[in-house]
Amino acid sequence: MLIRSLLATAIASLLTPANALAAEPKPGGDIIVTYQNDVATLDPAIGYDWQNWSMIKSLFDGLMDYNPGTTELVLDLAQSYELSDDGKTYTFKLREGVEFHNGREMKASDVKYSLERTANPETQSPGAGFFSPILGYDAVSAGDTEELAGVTVIDDYTVAIELTAPNATFLHVMGLNFASIVPREAVEEYGKDFGKNPVGTGAYELTDWTLGRHLIFSKNPDYFKPGVPYIDSITFEVGQEPMVALQRLERGDVDIAGDGIPPAKFLQFKNEPQFESLMVVGDQLHTGYLTLNVTIPPLDNLKVRQAINMAINKDRIVRIINGRATPANQPLPPAMPGYDKNYEGYSFDPEQAKALLTEAGYGDGFETELFVMNTDPQPRIAQAMQQDLLNIGIKAEIRSLAQANVIAAGGAQDQAPMVWSGGMAWIADFPDPANFWGPILGCEGAVPGGWNWAWYCNEELDAMGDKADAMVAEDQQEERAALWGKIFTDAMADAPWVPIFNEQRFTVRSERMAGDESLYVDPVHVPVNYDYIWVK
Repeated sequence: MLIRSLLATAIASLLTPANALAAEPKPGGDIIVTYQNDVATLDPAIGYDWQNWSMIKSLFDGLMDYNPGTTELVLDLAQSYELSDDGKTYTFKLREGVEFHNGREMKASDVKYSLERTANPETQSPGAGFFSPILGYDAVSAGDTEELAGVTVIDDYTVAIELTAPNATFLHVMGLNFASIVPREAVEEYGKDFGKNPVGTGAYELTDWTLGRHLIFSKNPDYFKPGVPYIDSITFEVGQEPMVALQRLERGDVDIAGDGIPPAKFLQFKNEPQFESLMVVGDQLHTGYLTLNVTIPPLDNLKVRQAINMAINKDRIVRIINGRATPANQPLPPAMPGYDKNYEGYSFDPEQAKALLTEAGYGDGFETELFVMNTDPQPRIAQAMQQDLLNIGIKAEIRSLAQANVIAAGGAQDQAPMVWSGGMAWIADFPDPANFWGPILGCEGAVPGGWNWAWYCNEELDAMGDKADAMVAEDQQEERAALWGKIFTDAMADAPWVPIFNEQRFTVRSERMAGDESLYVDPVHVPVNYDYIWVK
């Protein structure tokens, strides 16, 4: 997934408030959350932005989910599953007695319908491609049939899903919102308005949506998970300018400022002790990076790319964004399985960078272009890079353009020597390194219109990735993560990127919630996991 303007996906934040589990939760209470923008849809097959993702997660469930506060996959609507000896067929046993908000019991036929609905091109789901490993997806995608041949209803509580090949990321896909289970009758009743009238099995159900004003989620009294949710209702007030929302939060009028801390107030909240308990800070499955087009001279020279890696002062860039990130040395973010904490990467060493340029035959430097999105703070970050490059003799002209134009330039092989990814960088759809490779560093992304703006294609590393994704057994997962880590650090030997920073996310809560130690945040429910929030 790409961050587009405010776009982020729910898996983005790994937020852990210091006292999240310090007290025993007590059911009851109501909270108010503010957002600047209204919500486009609550249809799990269609919603794909940072705001509606967490809401959808509270209304719907899938076969799989994540342990709160971790990237550990756990069973959700599935009670258990078995994997065939060939690693291609997952047979899920469903929980019995789980009801949709309309009172009907969920069955295996609902699983089949929901997956086929998302895969169907008529639904226009941005997540349809995630189901491509399922046998028969190509026929559905082509419009030849509406049925996924690989999805078989065995009985009311058993469904088998056959893949075309072993795929270790498949269970993560079953934890995405796109794989949420919906009732056919509700979808058919509301048609294209299902996103305004959502019916799921989730911890909450939508009880009021007044466009431009608010949405109200009420606790599902028949939720199948014992003890949750704790909160009785959540009111999402929309049309709230972030600065005004923050002032209301300080007064105690709202509980969570959903849009986060405005830049003008960030240092105040970060540095003043009185606000410390109000901030929830965590890492995201996201890396900001500078791409180096390996097909455009002189960036086709390895030593030139290595020199650029050693020329960029990442600490200074982090200061530009008020310390809202940590410097990066590899493509994978620290929270991602496979991240190599022992890898040192390229050090900041302008003198060695100059020496490498001389060895490459560019001792007098050269001229090039740096593309950047024209929204603050991205141009300021690009200017810092420009100064660092000039210090080693590289004159980089900044091309500050609208986001769409930068993306288009990056997707054309001969257009953009360097692209700063800020505001557009890849953020993981699920916590698995495979999702960080193919689209942005693998050969599959090095195509016209693709997202591999470095145009880097290493078929040997791609093959290693295929090998890693075929490692589906539980006892292979540690080895698989290590193999993926090696793939990314081996790629850094070719220097197609300059990893710049791993951005952090800051959520702010009211004194009432902080005082009650009442905010619990889950990595798959952003900015907060409303399933697990409670107020004393």
